Amino acid sequence: MYMYNIYLLDTPSPRRATTFASTQQTVELSSKLKKSRSMERCRLRSAAAVVAVAVAVAAALASPAAGQGAPAGSPAPPYKNHTVAGADGWFFNAASNSTSGNYSDWAAGEAFYLGDYLIFKTNDNSSVVHTANSTAYSLCDATDPESFIYGGGGGGGGGLEETHSIAIALTFKGPNYFFSDAEDGAQCEQGMRFEIKVDEGRGLPPDLAHPPPAPKSRVLAPPPAGTSFNPVEVGAGAGAAGDLTEGKNGGSRAMGAGERFLGLAIGVGLAVLVAA
Repeated sequence: MYMYNIYLLDTPSPRRATTFASTQQTVELSSKLKKSRSMERCRLRSAAAVVAVAVAVAAALASPAAGQGAPAGSPAPPYKNHTVAGADGWFFNAASNSTSGNYSDWAAGEAFYLGDYLIFKTNDNSSVVHTANSTAYSLCDATDPESFIYGGGGGGGGGLEETHSIAIALTFKGPNYFFSDAEDGAQCEQGMRFEIKVDEGRGLPPDLAHPPPAPKSRVLAPPPAGTSFNPVEVGAGAGAAGDLTEGKNGGSRAMGAGERFLGLAIGVGLAVLVAA
C-alpha cells in the first residue's frame, strides 16, 4: 500500500502535464518575443546611427572650407574701393626719411577680391609700382617687365606738393605687391611698400575682363623726327642742339628747292593754258 501511494505521487496526471506544457510554451513564446523586440531595437538604433552619420557628412560638405569664414550660401562680398592707409595716404617725407603710414599693418586688416580698387592718395614725389614678382618687390626693383608703374616718383618729399589719387584695379588672384621706387628705391626700403592676397570674390566685372594696359613709363616718348610736333628736325641730318648746323640748314635748303620747283610747275601750267 505504501509503494502504491508513492507511485501515485510520482506519476503526473494528464491535467498537470497539459498545464506544464502550456506554461513551457508560454515561456518560450515570451522569450522569442523579447528577442524579437531586442533585435528590432538594435535595428532602429543602427538606422538612427546611419542617418546621423549621413546628416553630419551632408553638413560637412555644405559648409565652407576651413578658413573662409563665411556661412554656407552667403553671397560673395561686393566690390570695394580701398583707400591705402586711410587718411595717412601714400606720402614720403625726405626730411624725416619716413612714410606717412604703416602700409603692412593697414593691408593686414583688409580683405581683397578681384574687381576691387586700391586708391592711392599721393603726390609726384612718390610712385606706385604694382607687380606679381616677389623678387622685384623684395629688391625694390621696378625694372621687371611685368611691373606696372604709376605716378611721378620725382623724390623730394617735402609734403607741400599738390596731391592726387591713383586708382589701381585688382585683376589677378594671389599675391600682389606694391611699392614706391622713387629715389632709386630708397622710399621702398624705408617701408613704402606692402603686399596683399587677392581672392576670387565675385570675379572680374565685364569692364575689367579686358582692361587697358597699365602705363609703363612716366613720360611720353618724343615724336618721330619730321612730324608736325617736331618740325625742326626735317632735313638730311640732325645738327647740334641750339645752333643752325648742317642738319637744320640742309633742311632749309631742301624746303627752298621744293618751293622753287612748285613755282616752276605753276608757271608752266599757266603757259599751257594761255597757249590753248
